[in-house]
Amino acid sequence: MKVYFIGAGPGAVDLITVRGREILARSQVVIYAGSLVSPEHLAFAPATAETHDSSGLTLEDIRAILISARERQLDVARLHTGDPSLYGAVREQVELCEELNLAWEIVPGVSSAFAAAARLGVEYTVPDGTQTLIFSRVEGRTPVPAGESLDSLARHQSSLAIFLSVQEIEKVTCQLIKSLPPTTPVVVAYRVTWPDESFIRGNLADIAEKVRKAGINRTALILVGEALTSSGRRSLLYHGDFKHGYR
Repeated sequence: MKVYFIGAGPGAVDLITVRGREILARSQVVIYAGSLVSPEHLAFAPATAETHDSSGLTLEDIRAILISARERQLDVARLHTGDPSLYGAVREQVELCEELNLAWEIVPGVSSAFAAAARLGVEYTVPDGTQTLIFSRVEGRTPVPAGESLDSLARHQSSLAIFLSVQEIEKVTCQLIKSLPPTTPVVVAYRVTWPDESFIRGNLADIAEKVRKAGINRTALILVGEALTSSGRRSLLYHGDFKHGYR
């Protein structure tokens, strides 16, 4: 018996990894983040699988499900949105598995940050420009450590992917504009790869108003940085005089 923490991807059902789908297909217990993971993913599980929507569960409820699965020696597929390593609260569930002496494995998934870049046709790192991408969030009920405020991170002039913060878009822009020009490009990516996906483009000066007019207050990612509009710069990767092992 084993517990698998599977990244279901950003939304589209076919963006789950092959490994994740194969594990799901043989798991008789499925716990899925119902507020973020498409119910269509459940079609990959056996018809006889026991399913639990974690949106209404506590950690203690999940513990009870795992104990029940252990008693029956049934594998558990724990479906998380995107990639489990980003804002998935996986560590506390892994510790729960260790407390219960359960084998566990994390199966990576496609983050909405990378799905958004693909849909927009952009790179977060560009030749002669930023070589860094920072994942973060604005402080809310969950505080951020000292030195990780958005205005501090923005001083690096790196690309930013800001999660779980669109409901505080004014707060986000007010912090970023302390360290970045008001004209800095911003894209708010809403429900990336879902049927109702949408993108709102603007800059730090006007994006908050655009987002509010669109009525977006959850399930959206805020992307910030000059890389969002960079073009026409050739890298050294395929230059005739540049030879190395990374092609």
